[in-house]
Amino acid sequence: MNGASGSGHALGLDTLIRLKRDRRPSSSSAGGARASFPMPAGMTAPLGCDAVAVPARLGPLVVPRLPRVGCVYADGTHWWWIVPTDSDDALTWPAPAHYGPGAPLPGTARLIHRPEGTVPYTPPIPLYLALCRVTGTTPDWSRPLTA
Repeated sequence: MNGASGSGHALGLDTLIRLKRDRRPSSSSAGGARASFPMPAGMTAPLGCDAVAVPARLGPLVVPRLPRVGCVYADGTHWWWIVPTDSDDALTWPAPAHYGPGAPLPGTARLIHRPEGTVPYTPPIPLYLALCRVTGTTPDWSRPLTA
């Protein structure tokens, strides 16, 4: 028998991802986040939005390593990079970064970078690699397999 419901149908990847997304908590512990980010005027988020929070001291080190910088929000302690929903699939973001499903931001965060165009995203793979570089972390796919 295929599928979780016993109906004889296999669950597709889209369904599994949606189920995973529905089980996620709605807030992040990074910076006391409380609400999703405010969409800048004229922008759309066709892929949904999550956020990657990093300590503010790392933000300026990451920017020059990126081919495109999307919306970035900041307060005195963190920068939040807006990425498409599910940008944490198969990635363990390097500490001290925190991944926030739904792009939760504290009320004190303000937009510090707005990209040209209509989408708010920083590409997640270059962001992940830049964060690995500035934190001295080996990317997951470069680590040796252990038995």
